[in-house]
Amino acid sequence: MSDQPDASVPDEPTCSAKGCREPAVWALLWNNPKLHTPDRRKTWLACEEHRASLGDFLGARGFLRSVEPVDSL
Repeated sequence: MSDQPDASVPDEPTCSAKGCREPAVWALLWNNPKLHTPDRRKTWLACEEHRASLGDFLGARGFLRSVEPVDSL
């Protein structure tokens, strides 16, 4: 084992949008009611640029439950 941090793990949360490596500032909390219990929450992280597109994707499917600042998690 090495005492060195894993370089593949970012120091700060990054956006969940495909190909984006920007820092995440928003947490989109969601669940799929066909698969998850009502209290279960999954999280996608979003930068400022991708907050709307990720939220629209989840909202169109009825999955989006809330959007919160990442710092509040």
